Amino acid sequence: MPPQNADTPHHIAFVVLPDFSNMGLALAIEPLFVANWLAQKQLFRWSILSLDGLSVRASNGMHLPVDGALGEIGTYRTVIVVASFNAKAHAEDQRLLNWLRRMARFGAYIGGIETGSEILAAAHLLDGHPAAVHWDNLDGFQERYPNVEAAAQLFTLGRGRMTSAGATAILDLMLRWISEQADPGLAAEVGQHFLVSRQRHPHQEQNAPETDLDSVANQKVQQALQIMQKTTDEPLLCHQVAARVGLSERQLQRHFQRHVGMSLARQYLQFRLAKAHKLLQQTDLPVTEIAITCGFGSLENFSRTYRRHFGCSPSVDRQQLTTAPVFRHRAARS
Repeated sequence: MPPQNADTPHHIAFVVLPDFSNMGLALAIEPLFVANWLAQKQLFRWSILSLDGLSVRASNGMHLPVDGALGEIGTYRTVIVVASFNAKAHAEDQRLLNWLRRMARFGAYIGGIETGSEILAAAHLLDGHPAAVHWDNLDGFQERYPNVEAAAQLFTLGRGRMTSAGATAILDLMLRWISEQADPGLAAEVGQHFLVSRQRHPHQEQNAPETDLDSVANQKVQQALQIMQKTTDEPLLCHQVAARVGLSERQLQRHFQRHVGMSLARQYLQFRLAKAHKLLQQTDLPVTEIAITCGFGSLENFSRTYRRHFGCSPSVDRQQLTTAPVFRHRAARS
């Protein structure tokens, strides 16, 4: 990297991939603009790059003009990959992976927003590093990249790498990054302009429940949900789950209807199907292996159940595209 001085703006390259999140890119760039505006000087400047220099279609259908194709080595102090859908296909683009490796070797700070982290992992730039992965992609990510310390937290920052799980956590990441790169006071002021009174901690759990956790009944439900999520490969019987949390099956079923809005068995099946859905779209594991991993005793039973819920067989649901079937996650009742 060329030497920098205090008067040289920090140049950031945002590499946007097809079907990226338009909101995600805006949440990354707008804090930089506000920081420049408040400081009354250009602390940061940015370029938006695509693989071929042509405009890129976002997941919401908007087409974004870009500043050019992947830039020359040594022109950017920070490179951030912005991606959302179909990361598995983008992670096979060797030209992109090689360019990112070269930028890292030349000392650039490397980041990934949403599934942009998967691109970094495919380039082995996150081996031995923590990575914040959106809860909907965590199972597939961990399967494909076991050398990365993936977690369902908001963001990570340090050792020349930064990742964000996406959505509003992008703003948390950028505020923390501005604090480190410029001034904590400036970052706090930027946050005030975004109506952020308190910056969230990077290790905060995604979708932390806001229900009445002081309720004993709700705590029992939460314990049962955790047990079910950890035993999707070998599902327990309902009375076994109840026994583990110290309730009768009838008591636990009643609490599930109140706090979750469905029976324990149905929620258990939802967890197993959700995991299967992610593994099908985000990994290359054989369908039979996914069926076993998700607690289905036979491929025939798995295929029948999957088709009933998604309207297609597991074998054709192998890409995470905007047109692919969607698994709906019902929010728990408060």
